[in-house]
Amino acid sequence: MSNLELAPSVMRFYGETVNEDSRLRSSADGRMELVRTQELLRRFLPPAPARVLDVGGGTGIHAEWLVKDGYDVALVDPVPRHVEAASAVCPAVVGDARDLPEPDGSFDVVQLLGPLYHLPDPADRQRALAEASRVAKPGGLVAAAAINRYASLFEHVTYAHLHTDRIHNSVSRILETAVYDGERGFTLSYFHRAEELVTELVASGLENVQVFGIEGPAWSLVKAAEQQPGGGPTDELIASAMDAARMAEPYPELLAASSHLLAVGTVPVGSVD
Repeated sequence: MSNLELAPSVMRFYGETVNEDSRLRSSADGRMELVRTQELLRRFLPPAPARVLDVGGGTGIHAEWLVKDGYDVALVDPVPRHVEAASAVCPAVVGDARDLPEPDGSFDVVQLLGPLYHLPDPADRQRALAEASRVAKPGGLVAAAAINRYASLFEHVTYAHLHTDRIHNSVSRILETAVYDGERGFTLSYFHRAEELVTELVASGLENVQVFGIEGPAWSLVKAAEQQPGGGPTDELIASAMDAARMAEPYPELLAASSHLLAVGTVPVGSVD
């Protein structure tokens, strides 16, 4: 991916196979991810109408609520299908997180709620974070999401097939290497540890970096209930799992149980990139 092309499995997955907008709106754990991401970001966002660049913003599912909150949002995504859909929400262009088509210091907030998922090369991740820091104003917010290193372990238990040889071996490779090759099902992916994500944001020049577990330690119980016959997870179970995510925040040892991580940091005031 050094030529800044999107890995073929990523383009196929998001361009032809999956509807990411639908996942975050319809699946129980997807809805938890969406609501908790909103909840966490709203703690740190400057007042509207600040300028927000949504990098890897997909179909605009996060841009949509940001626009409703009064923010001035622009979106960049590498998948043309996503950009076409997002254009109904805010200005959107095809582009790459590692080479943003924006001038220095032009946004109050830059969010990467997906690009780090699909950049297994640490140099590519560092380039994407450096670009986010570059286009954010001094004192501006950078927020970056990551897939937790152990998410696949919890997820495949919910499907009740982790014990099969193929899935067991596949998840074992993810735990050992932090990378899924995208040969079947999901796409090329990188799985972060929380401390690693913090280190990457700090290395890009950001300060005041904090990391949160988005869905918290009980998300897999909700997902497991959704996989079973019947009515799926109850509202009470989802509410309890959401409360568990909030209660877990002061305890960094529980970050390993969340499906996704969200790190936030600020661009130093007076920094020159």
